[in-house]
Amino acid sequence: MRIITLLTDFGTRDYFVPSMKGVILSICDNVHIVDITHEVPPQNVKRGAVLLWACYKYFPRDTIHVVVVDPGVGTERKPIIVRSRNYYFIGPDNGVLIPAAEDDGIVKVYEIIVEKVSRGKISRTFHGRDIFAPAAALLASGIDVEEIGRPLDSYDRSIIIEKARKISENAFEAQVVYIDRFGNVYTSVREEDLKEQPRYIIVRLGSEREIKLPFVDAYGRVPVGSDLALINSEGFLELATNHGDFSNKYGIKELDKLMIMVEY
Repeated sequence: MRIITLLTDFGTRDYFVPSMKGVILSICDNVHIVDITHEVPPQNVKRGAVLLWACYKYFPRDTIHVVVVDPGVGTERKPIIVRSRNYYFIGPDNGVLIPAAEDDGIVKVYEIIVEKVSRGKISRTFHGRDIFAPAAALLASGIDVEEIGRPLDSYDRSIIIEKARKISENAFEAQVVYIDRFGNVYTSVREEDLKEQPRYIIVRLGSEREIKLPFVDAYGRVPVGSDLALINSEGFLELATNHGDFSNKYGIKELDKLMIMVEY
C-alpha cells in the first residue's frame, strides 16, 4: 500500500482537505493518507518548506508528499512533480518542495501535464483538488511519472533552510528558522558549527540586550521557568524556556536576525 502525505495551509474547518482526500480515494483506494499538518499559516511558503524538510525522511521509501501552500494558484506558476532518490514531491513550483527534495537528492523535475491528470474542469483557485491530488493518486496506482509529466529543466529554488554565517571563532550571524508550538526558537546555527560542547550560549537581541543561556542536553536540566540552549532533534541550536515560551518572553519571531556567541 502506497502512502500519500498532505501538508497544506487549508486548516480543517473547510471542505478543502476532505475534497482532496475524496479525489485521491476515488482514483486509488489502496492508499494510506497521512496528514502532516494543515495549520501552515496562510500563504507562508517558507513555513511549509521547513515543515516538509523536517519530516519527509521519516516516511517509507516511495511515499508521495503533496504540499499545497500556493499563493500563486491560478497564475503562470507551474504544477510540478519532483522525483528524488527515495520520494515523490508534488505541489506548486514556488520553492516549497525543494529544500526537502534537494536534501534527499533530486533525480528529475517534471511539469504536470494537466490534461493527463484532470477529471474535468480545473478550478483556478483549487489546484490541490483538481491537479495535485489526482496526480498523487495516479502515481500511487502505478502510473509512471513520465506519463503525466514532462521534464522541466528550470524550477524555483528560492526557498532555503538557512545556515548561520560564522564571523569569528566563537560568533555567528544567525536567523530564526522556526518557532514550534512551545515557543522554542530554532536558530540557523547547526550542531556541526560547534567545535565542542559549549558551556554557555550568549544571544544578542538588538544592539544592547544580551541573554546568557546555559547549554544543556535536555530541558529538565534547568529549573522550571529558566532559559536554556540545546541541540534539538533536527540538529539546530535551540533557545528555550523550561515549561515556558521563549519566543514570547523575548519577542522573537521567525526570520529575525540574531547574533549568537559561544562560550566554551
